[in-house]
Amino acid sequence: MKFKPLGDSALLIFFGEVIDEEINERIHSLARAIERANFEWLVEVVPAYSSLAVLYNPALIDFESAKRAVEEVELTSERFEGKLVEIPVVYGGEYGPDLEFVAEYNGLTPDEVIEIHSRPVYRVYFLGFLPGFAYLGGMDDRIATPRLEKPRLKVPAGSVGIAGKQTGIYPLESPGGWRLIGRTPLRLFNPEKEPPTLLKPGDRVRFVPIDEEEFLKLYREEWGND
Repeated sequence: MKFKPLGDSALLIFFGEVIDEEINERIHSLARAIERANFEWLVEVVPAYSSLAVLYNPALIDFESAKRAVEEVELTSERFEGKLVEIPVVYGGEYGPDLEFVAEYNGLTPDEVIEIHSRPVYRVYFLGFLPGFAYLGGMDDRIATPRLEKPRLKVPAGSVGIAGKQTGIYPLESPGGWRLIGRTPLRLFNPEKEPPTLLKPGDRVRFVPIDEEEFLKLYREEWGND
């Protein structure tokens, strides 16, 4: 692990320079151990692909002391297995306006892109960008596609996108530059629920293709009149 200050109230721990499931598991193991230690100075731990930010109260501890405390945290060999969540997706058309581009860019047909995208079981590496936005690892390189040169001003909630070698789901309507290939009717972020996010780090995701009729039915059940 490599440590560096992150401003005057956090430390950043680097575990590597690549997206790797074992590295990410180590990050989450350490994050859980730090939370279990219940340090009075701890504000929050924020995991990412290959790093962990530990936010602390600078009135109670300094960087070097926080670093030593983290280094002395006792880890366990327990591996966290999150839940498997099936995400129904209607691909293409108005729901996935970039599906044709992704197919053409990679020398595939749209049906091949759908089959390749929906085949793996993805890992939720971390949440970021928006509340409940899950960064998923495990996408096949055959459908990797660069982001839009100019981001859209409005991306509908539930949109499933590709950016480089990553895939993810927009939990809320927002601007965004990912290539949109489909949309799920599920509500990934609902502040009225506890927890408010459908997915959490360590969970596994499988995309399940559906047709528009099924999408609209599930959408009404999930969102009501929203």
